[in-house]
Amino acid sequence: MPAYCLFDNVEVTDPDALAEYASKTLATMHAYSGRYLVIGGDVELKEGASMVHDPVLIEFPTLDAANAWYDSPEYALLKQLRHGAGRFNAIFMPGVLEPR
Repeated sequence: MPAYCLFDNVEVTDPDALAEYASKTLATMHAYSGRYLVIGGDVELKEGASMVHDPVLIEFPTLDAANAWYDSPEYALLKQLRHGAGRFNAIFMPGVLEPR
């Protein structure tokens, strides 16, 4: 079952560090069969109060693969780099095999 990782760039305080993070993250995701679905851009609020500022959505084949990537030694230093570049939220969630 696919899994999705939603990162929200709430506040970027070091754009250069975040740019370095972004330039190196793709290779680590590919090692775990991850792929970007959304990278930033405008968010159009349709209902409720917006909680997303600058979203990044990544798809993995399974939640186990997503967690293996997030906890991997390859990503550990990049994660530290991102954490030092601002404030971020991260939400991991399983997808569905077919619509209900």
